[in-house]
Amino acid sequence: MYHTWMRFFTPSPHHHRLGLACLGVGLQHGALPTVGPRTLDHHVAVLINAGSGWFHTTDGRRTAVTAPSLIWLTPGIPHHYGADPTGWDESFVDFTGPATTTYTELGYIEPDRPLVPLTDTSGPRAAVSRIVRAAHRGNPLLDVEAGAAVHELLVSLRRARADTGPDGDSVLKALAREACRPLSVAEHAARHNMTPAELRTAVRRGAGCSPKDYLLSIRLGRAKELLAATDLPVAAVARRVGYDDPAYFSRLFARRVGTAPVRFREQQAHSVPGGWSDRVPDPDHPPMVTPPQPGPGTLPQRP
Repeated sequence: MYHTWMRFFTPSPHHHRLGLACLGVGLQHGALPTVGPRTLDHHVAVLINAGSGWFHTTDGRRTAVTAPSLIWLTPGIPHHYGADPTGWDESFVDFTGPATTTYTELGYIEPDRPLVPLTDTSGPRAAVSRIVRAAHRGNPLLDVEAGAAVHELLVSLRRARADTGPDGDSVLKALAREACRPLSVAEHAARHNMTPAELRTAVRRGAGCSPKDYLLSIRLGRAKELLAATDLPVAAVARRVGYDDPAYFSRLFARRVGTAPVRFREQQAHSVPGGWSDRVPDPDHPPMVTPPQPGPGTLPQRP
């Protein structure tokens, strides 16, 4: 016995231009029928939440599947898989769109690795649940809500990958902490007892870009925060994010951001009574935003 629920959609060309379009969603559990061999023209993320089964790779090898796991079905690649006789719990999302190319380049979708072990499926399942909730008939926002949830699904699947926690994430966190120090990529690699090539592989695997671009994105983000939230001179901002030459920093900022640091500050300027605080914002400890509490004698608003 098995149980299945699924819905399929036909987004318009306008919705495809949003980047990702959801084509279908399904929830299944039990001793499900075998899938394939078949080939599709779109992507499918098959989330195995509980149970076990098997997957045939393109070279014909049979690989065991144990939950929690992700099976990637990519366009033009034959696939064949199924649950063991005891069955499994499965969710699937069919999707397409031009953004799949970029997500693949960034390493969020891995055509060469169709079976991905996960640490947990709660985040991806929450994204699938949003699609399921949007799928009621007559929902005028269905295609937009479902497409947005596919973006969320890809991010949550990337976060849940089991193989990047012990190594990749720790390297990325260390690089983020040290990003504003005036160190070269080779020096960063040496601090982690890695060769520059090994560091490039780890960062590409974890962040979808080179170490240089990863460090630069953090430096520029920090520079924007300092320009927008303090009155520090541009030269001081440059030094704080690792550049001794303020002219070089200004040229780099303008090239990557599209506007000069001074102009960026003007665009972000806010009138603050009494002037800016002299405290530099800490990106690792943001303030907590809490809803206003009802005053005496007022009744709480019903949702």
